[in-house]
Amino acid sequence: MRVARVAVGRESFWALLDAETASLRRINAPFASWAGLVPATAREALELSVECMALSAARLLPPLEPGSRVFGVGLNYLTHLKRLGSEAPAHPLAYMKPESALIGANDEINYPPLTRQLDYEVELVAVVGRPLLDEPRASDCLLGYTVGNDISARDAGKQIGRLDLLTQKAMDRTTPVGPWIVTADELGVVGQPGLTMQLCVNQELRQQDNTRQMIFALDELLNYLDARISLRPGDLVFTGSSHGVGLETGRFLQPGDCIEAEIKGIGQLRNQVATPRQLSPARAVGRLGQPLAE
Repeated sequence: MRVARVAVGRESFWALLDAETASLRRINAPFASWAGLVPATAREALELSVECMALSAARLLPPLEPGSRVFGVGLNYLTHLKRLGSEAPAHPLAYMKPESALIGANDEINYPPLTRQLDYEVELVAVVGRPLLDEPRASDCLLGYTVGNDISARDAGKQIGRLDLLTQKAMDRTTPVGPWIVTADELGVVGQPGLTMQLCVNQELRQQDNTRQMIFALDELLNYLDARISLRPGDLVFTGSSHGVGLETGRFLQPGDCIEAEIKGIGQLRNQVATPRQLSPARAVGRLGQPLAE
């Protein structure tokens, strides 16, 4: 089963996707009433509209239920860490993103004026379907999976010599997610996914790996987060990115670059980097009067 969050005119809603015919049927049931059900039962609970619409008639939105949270996990692929001269952390390292950071599968990526080192990171994103509670395998509580590109401002905090995750990970309209959610049964996934992911910049392959190479497996990530902040239906969890990012090579994104992030069996994001806007001098300096980005 594939479900998408779409906009048609001034309305936004969840829809069931028929990949063969590239058509959508509107889901009328509330998200919480079907997201936590097993796929066969969930389809019966969707309360689908009779009429179909072409996928091309809708705009793909980030597949996030309004009011849900977005979590991220970093440093979760050893090849990436080795290229940075680092070792595996002792436990997962997590952060949160605001909903305003997300954009859809074909939307333009904002180039914030506070950075000159905009980077790309293809990631598998898990979508929570129901509370984890005490189930032995946390991933059984997922609705499914989608694709994320965790765009990062790598020079965030450079002026103060400290990590600045707010600037690095949370800036408005910088994080493509989508194009839709694919349930685990359609992917043939039970427990830890083993999916090929890749990312190209201007058709040049930059990243390629498999999600089975995670340092901390998906169930461990979900349990780690849930022990601190109880996961709720609709929450997204970015599971980390592999080697090949601009931080390793110094090849950061430029205005006009086209980025294609894909996970086999799920789908592709295709986003272009916008031209940076100018920031007023009063907002562009830090506490000590130094520019926040040069």
